[in-house]
Amino acid sequence: MALLEISVVPLGTPTTSIGDYIADVVVVCKKSNVRYKLTDMGTIVEGKAGDLFKLAQKLHETPFKKGIKRVVTSLSIDDRRDKKVRLEDKVNSVLARIEK
Repeated sequence: MALLEISVVPLGTPTTSIGDYIADVVVVCKKSNVRYKLTDMGTIVEGKAGDLFKLAQKLHETPFKKGIKRVVTSLSIDDRRDKKVRLEDKVNSVLARIEK
């Protein structure tokens, strides 16, 4: 299981707010039936690495469907193969260390 952190930023929008475009990206995640978590600076998605790359392409394309001419997408993938990793595992691991 891998984790994808993705940030999709449409450039040249009519206003400084991009919330409507991000909402469209999240809808694509929702329709893809994947576990995801929206954060202030991006979205984290859980799945098989190959599936995550395909989803990243869909997410990147989403703002173009609303007429945006330029999109900057940043990806980070953590593909750990020695054990199954879930969305909340990394945070829980750090919190457990703090509470010791």
